[in-house]
Amino acid sequence: MHIMVNTRLLIPGKLTGVEWFTVETLKRIVKNNPDVRFTFLFDRKYDEQFIFGKNVKPVKLSPQARHPILWYAWFEYAVKKAIDKHKPDVFLSPDGFLSLRSDIPQIAVIHDLNFVHNPERLPKLTGGYYRHFFAKYAQRATRIATVSEYSKNDIVDTYSIPHDRIDVVYNGVSNRFNRMEVKPTIELTDHEPYFLFVGSLNPRKNIIGMLKSFEIFKSKTNLPHKLLIVGDQMFKLHETKSFYQNMQHQADVIFAGRRDGDDLNNLYNGADALWFVSHFEGFGIPIIEAFKAGCPVITANNTSMPEVAGDAALICDANDENAIAEAMERIVTDNDLRITLIEKGIQRADMFTWDKAADRLWDCIVKSLK
Repeated sequence: MHIMVNTRLLIPGKLTGVEWFTVETLKRIVKNNPDVRFTFLFDRKYDEQFIFGKNVKPVKLSPQARHPILWYAWFEYAVKKAIDKHKPDVFLSPDGFLSLRSDIPQIAVIHDLNFVHNPERLPKLTGGYYRHFFAKYAQRATRIATVSEYSKNDIVDTYSIPHDRIDVVYNGVSNRFNRMEVKPTIELTDHEPYFLFVGSLNPRKNIIGMLKSFEIFKSKTNLPHKLLIVGDQMFKLHETKSFYQNMQHQADVIFAGRRDGDDLNNLYNGADALWFVSHFEGFGIPIIEAFKAGCPVITANNTSMPEVAGDAALICDANDENAIAEAMERIVTDNDLRITLIEKGIQRADMFTWDKAADRLWDCIVKSLK
């Protein structure tokens, strides 16, 4: 078998949800199938860390696909040409983009349809491209993989795709996350207790709602807690910046930038809770990272988050900052509740492993060839 894979997003230091899914599933699939040939397609000089075995052949295609016009050129011309040249049995695209001009079996991993439901939260040209082409990709795909039952049902309803063409491949959680015996002291927060947010600074993550609920919590309780925000800045944050600049407790909000590996595990272990009350998620990887690190979680009652969190988190309305602030207060004042959430979270994290995700994605690949 010969599998060609779109790996254009694998860039050192730039891995977020989709990229981690790609890395963690592919390195297991490559290792578990040494007799299968893989061709990885990059749009720039690749890093050897992403060549997961001797059965992987990396191929660099031009142009670099980082703009809607270049996306079209890359997938419809460069990828099509590579498919014709290398003749794979199937094309796998972990970010959902396909080559519409190719007639071989293709698998699109469509993580969520945020761009359909919240078009105002993306740049106009990017959102327009997604809305136009992902409808075509969904119809063209031999099979679709996605990361939650919520997203599966959303794809079925939005694009009229039969249920039996879509496989749920839940995300996993890395073994680098674990509960530490001794809670670390975090210098970033001046050794004060803190709430943690992990994710892109994107409006759909409800960043302004996080700041508002933190303001309410601080004003009501007068506790010394900080809010530690971990993630890369994205776009359309003018309203958020304006609110932040006028916060009464602005000095207690710390933007820590991107954090990975042991550093991020330390931050989960040191936090009183993870604040993850987004407006929209196809899965929500920080929820299970926090669970595995023994960090209590406050999350939202919408989209995929209740499915992922189960009964192991405090679940709130993302639009009710008072209710979120109340959950923050409960989690720092009720020790029995904290212990219960930590124990349930650790157990729930065991449901989501990258080994299981890789096995499910492999099953999807096999089905696409039948």
